[in-house]
Amino acid sequence: MRIVILAPPGVQSLDVVGPAEVFWEAARRLGRPDAYEVKVMGATDAPISGTGSLRFLPDCTISDPDEEIDTLLVGGDPSFQEIDPEVVEWIRRRAPGIRRYGSVCTGVFLLAAAGVLDGRRVTTHWECAEKLAAGYPEVVVDSDQIFIRDGSLCTTAGVTAGMDLALALVEEDYGRDLALIVARYMVMFLKRPGGQSQFSAHLAAQMSGKTPIQQAQEYALAHLAQPLSVEALAHEAGMSVRNFARVFRREMKMTPADFVEAARIDEARRMLQDTNVALARIADLCGFGTADSMRRTFLRNLGVSPLDYRRRFRSAWVDNEAPPQQPQRQMRALHA
Repeated sequence: MRIVILAPPGVQSLDVVGPAEVFWEAARRLGRPDAYEVKVMGATDAPISGTGSLRFLPDCTISDPDEEIDTLLVGGDPSFQEIDPEVVEWIRRRAPGIRRYGSVCTGVFLLAAAGVLDGRRVTTHWECAEKLAAGYPEVVVDSDQIFIRDGSLCTTAGVTAGMDLALALVEEDYGRDLALIVARYMVMFLKRPGGQSQFSAHLAAQMSGKTPIQQAQEYALAHLAQPLSVEALAHEAGMSVRNFARVFRREMKMTPADFVEAARIDEARRMLQDTNVALARIADLCGFGTADSMRRTFLRNLGVSPLDYRRRFRSAWVDNEAPPQQPQRQMRALHA
């Protein structure tokens, strides 16, 4: 399968390198170097400047005679200020005939300019979602997802999300077992904690900085089994309840209770996917109290029961894993 990564000048280097490494590792694990042929495409044959002072020598250009392409991914320029009309025209002409095409991060702006996203559901880096929606109102922008598949179209959130998409495409092409092997070797999640959301509780905790609010968040993540009232979290932050609730909502764009519920769902998802622990025990460890309470929370937030979630996303290697650590130990490791 020929994978072409179209890299504009100033491309986010990981938009190119990340997916390329995933496809390369999959081919290596298959013992078939030709399982994926990854090519970097440029607008011209000049070296392509990337972030981090990296430069890419293109394997092909938009001016070359057309070759068969199985999957086209368009990388993004973090500034996304200049859109080359020749690149846009090439995308407009080629995309409809390609089996799978899409973007990583702000590469979605090139696809939008080419008119191939009209009426389609897409995602991009959360910082750029409003600009995309305002500039292209005919495109349905979902700013929360890590990646979205809409028919032959694949779009991703920022930077590392291109690797998540590449793993999903490997799973689609060669099965879950290979995708799991690649993910484990590359020290990645096949499914991130928090599922496919750009705004899981774990990421939210990292974004707030080392403030009293983050201290309260870290306490919550390390003590999910305990009652986590606003009063208890305000105490950990060293703030009054009223001020804590006000500052938390201002900084995190969610209430403390919403954060705790999201964190509990995140951890329950991980345990459902990656362990054999009984539902009642997961509910207890994650602070839901009872399996029925956890079920109601899952249905309200995810539209699926914990049992159905486990059936749908259960990892293939669960039966060979050691017993899971308790959530608080894993959370401490995550924030160490």
